[in-house]
Formats: sequence, C-alpha cells, structure tokens
Amino acid sequence: METASFSRVLPSAAFVRRTSTRLPHEALFASSGQLSGGRFSILASRIYKPFSATRPWQGRLLSHRCCLPDQSANNSPPPGLSLQPESEGGGSFLSRWNPPAPIWRGLTVLVVAGQVIWRSLAGKIHWRNTLQQLERVGPRSVGVCLLTSAFVGMAFTIQFVREFIRLGLTRSVGGVLALAFSRELSPVITSIIIAGRVGSAFAAELGTMQVSEQTDTLRVLGANPVDYLVTPRVIACCVALPILTLLCFTVGLASSTLLADAVYGVSANIILDSAKGALRSRDIIVALIKSQVFGAIIAVVSCSWGVTTLGGAKGVGESTTSAVVISLVSIFIADFALSYCFFQGAGDSLKHAMG
Repeated sequence: METASFSRVLPSAAFVRRTSTRLPHEALFASSGQLSGGRFSILASRIYKPFSATRPWQGRLLSHRCCLPDQSANNSPPPGLSLQPESEGGGSFLSRWNPPAPIWRGLTVLVVAGQVIWRSLAGKIHWRNTLQQLERVGPRSVGVCLLTSAFVGMAFTIQFVREFIRLGLTRSVGGVLALAFSRELSPVITSIIIAGRVGSAFAAELGTMQVSEQTDTLRVLGANPVDYLVTPRVIACCVALPILTLLCFTVGLASSTLLADAVYGVSANIILDSAKGALRSRDIIVALIKSQVFGAIIAVVSCSWGVTTLGGAKGVGESTTSAVVISLVSIFIADFALSYCFFQGAGDSLKHAMG
C-alpha cells in the first residue's frame, strides 16, 4: 500500500524514459547482472564522489550513453544503442573489466558505505525519514527481542547451572551469566533478530523500488537516493541496536536469575553479587560498540542488495534472501574480530567475582 501511494505521487516510468536515456542507474546496472562496458569505472568513481542530484533538463548527466535494461528474451539492446561508454582508444582496463555479480555487489557495499559516511559528515541527512526508520527498528522490535533474550537466557541457565553447583562453583554462576550476556549473547542475538526482521524488509523495499524504477524517478526529481533512502536506515540501525542490546542484556540476566533461584535454589542475591563483581564498565561499552557495528553491517548490506536488485519479483526475493544471509555471515565474522581485539587478553573477571 505504501509503495503504491508513493508511485502515484512520482512521475511514471514512461516520463523518465522520455526525459533521459542516460540515467546513472542504467550506467551501472544491466539486466545481465554484471558490470560491463564501463559500468565498473562509474561505480569505482562513485566511491569518492557521492550521488549528485541528476536533472536531465539542466544537462548535468554523465557522459556515458547506454540503453535502459532490455527485458526481452535475448537481453540485447535495441538497434542503434550501445552499452559502451563514449571513449577514445577503446577505453581503460576498468571499462573493459566484467566482474561476476558477487564481486560487483561487494563493491556496491563499499560504494554505499562510503556515500553514507560522506553524506552524513556533510550534514545531508533526511531527519524525517530517519525518525520514521528509528521507530521501525527500535520500538517495533522490542517485543520480539526481549522475548527471545528471555528464553535464550533460561536455556543457557539450564545448560550449566547444575554443573557449576556440583563443582562447588555456585558463586560463579552470576558472573558467568553476566559476562556471557554482555560480551556475546545480547549483541549477537539482537543483531540476528534485526537482520531477519528489519534487514529483510530494507532489502525488499529498496529492491521493489529499484525494479519499478522509483529510484530513477527520485533522481529525475533532484532527490538523492542515498540521502532519502539509505542514510536514514543506517543511522536508525546504529542508534537503535545499542538500546535494544541493553534491554536484552537486562531481560536475559533477569530471566536466568529467576530460573536459577526457582529451579536450582541459587539465591538471587548470590547471582547478582557475583555479576556485579565480574562485570566491568568496559564489558558494557564493548557490547554497545559491537551492536553499533552490527547495525551498520545490517543496514548497509541490506540497502546495497536492495538497490542492486534485478529481474522483477524473482530478483526481489533473491536479493532479500541473500541480504539476510550475507548480513548474518558478516555479523559472525565481525563478532570474532571484535572479540579478539577486546577480550583476547582478558581472563580474571570470574576471579574478582569469587573474591
């Protein structure tokens, strides 16, 4: 319903085609799913030069002539139109390079990340869209995050509390719970939920706008797609995930404490005292840093996969699925790297908790 109302406000795709046949999107993406004929050279140049508002009637288009993506069976351009940029001497290496889809999509992630950083530092932020996306990522995701964290905490408690009691390490139960939730469980669980719930929605929305040519229409109207669509989502994820992580940490530790007290007879005061002795402010700060990094990964990957969607409804589904998978894999890799950097030399937290 939201996409349909948005389409009625903007000009039709036929108007866009009549206005210009050299939009930056068509200079980058073709129906074949690969960068060919100078598209990578344009993509590489945009790592350092963000999108500018393209107004065809002012004659500020790129000097690359190309056709719109052809939807025919043979995927060949109409007669008289060329997919090659206007160049002398046959073009450079970048203009002749034809990387596979995974490589140019990975390069698109770098391009989008660079544009978001550049435009944010320049103050080009659409605050109304940012607040809307923040409400969507934060308050609307609180329930599922807290419910998941509570049950994960109780399941984690069942796995090890009885073993600790048999070993005579009852006073270490609270410290283990606090460290596990602050350093690992809360940031990762929250990020996984947001990647599945919000990241998939980002990829599907932007993919639908891409295949229906609404992003091209935004450029024709002089709006920057990065400022209007991508940056608000990245900021919303980076702001909302640390808050959700703190809430998940609190709920997970509370549910574990209640279960240990009710089922295994470990006093809540013992657990809380042990957790207080084991936790350091550094653990909470690192958890917030992790969640911010994970939020940026989710938003950038999902938006990048969305704006590079090709092939209609089938392409939207494939982009959504691959965006979630790539986000999860990237989260786990980043989690390992951050844990190694911050906690590789740690090892005396439980000693302080038992002392």
